[in-house]
Amino acid sequence: MNKFIALAFLLLAPTFIFSQKVKQKTTETSKPFVLGVIDEIQSKELNEKRTLNIYLPEGYKSEDATRYPVIYLLDGSADEDFIHIAGLVQFNSFEWINQVPKSIVVGIATVDRRRDFTFPTTLEEDKKRFPTTGHSDNFIAFIEKELQPFIDKKYKTTESKTIIGQSLGGLLETEILLTKPSLFNKYVIVSPSLWWNNGSILNLDSEIFKESFKEPTEIYIAVGKEGLTPTAIPRVMEVDANILADKIKASKSKNIKVYFDYFPLENHGTILHPAVSNSFKFFYPIIE
Repeated sequence: MNKFIALAFLLLAPTFIFSQKVKQKTTETSKPFVLGVIDEIQSKELNEKRTLNIYLPEGYKSEDATRYPVIYLLDGSADEDFIHIAGLVQFNSFEWINQVPKSIVVGIATVDRRRDFTFPTTLEEDKKRFPTTGHSDNFIAFIEKELQPFIDKKYKTTESKTIIGQSLGGLLETEILLTKPSLFNKYVIVSPSLWWNNGSILNLDSEIFKESFKEPTEIYIAVGKEGLTPTAIPRVMEVDANILADKIKASKSKNIKVYFDYFPLENHGTILHPAVSNSFKFFYPIIE
C-alpha cells in the first residue's frame, strides 16, 4: 500500500509542480486592463465629492494640439452604463466604421439619482416614496459651473458636448432643454420619466423652444414598449415621449433638429444600448 502511494506521488508531482509554475508565471505577467481613468471633483454646488469615469480615445495625448468632442453620461458608474457606452463610442470611432468622431466620455458616477435628477413635486405620494427628491437645480448648476469647466480645463475638448441619460436621467435632460439648452449641442433622451409630478414638464408651450434655442441643437428621443408607469397617477411612457417630441417639432425652430425613435421590441431595461447606437447614426449620418 505504501509503495502504491509513493508511486502515485512520483507520477503526480511533476504535474503539480508544473501547474504551480504556470500559476506563478501568470501572476507575475498579469497586468490590469485599463479602460479609462478615474477622476474626482469636489463640488460646492452639491456639497460632496463626485467620481468621474473618463474614457480617452485612442491616440489621446495631453501635449498634442488635437481636441475631442465630449460625451457626458448620466448614471456613469462602472457598474451602471459607463463600460458599455464607452465601448459603443470606441467601436463606432474605429477607422473602418467611422460613424462617430473620436470622443472623450465622461461618466458621472451616481450618488442619489432621485435627488439629482428630479425637480420638486407637488404630489405627496412621490414625496413619501422618494423623500430625497427635488434638487435637480443643484445638479444642473454643478454641470454648468463646475463639471464642464473642470473637463474643459483638464482635457483637450472642443465645443461639441453631448449628454446621454435614461429614465430619470431623461427627465433631467428635458429640464436642461427647457432651462439651460445651450449647455449641450446634442441630447440623447432615452425612456424619459416624464410622468414625474404627473407630467407637469409636458405642460409647455412650443414657443419656448423657438425662443430659447439660439444655437443649433440636435435632440434624439427614444422609448421602448414600456406601458404604464407604476405611480399613483399612471401614465403611458411611449405617449409622453411622443408628446415631448411633437412639442419640440411644433416649434419649427430652425436651430432644432429632433428625431423620435420607437423600439417596440425593447423594454425599459434593454433599450439604452440600441438607442444610443441609433442616436449616433442620427447625429453623424454617413454620406456615401
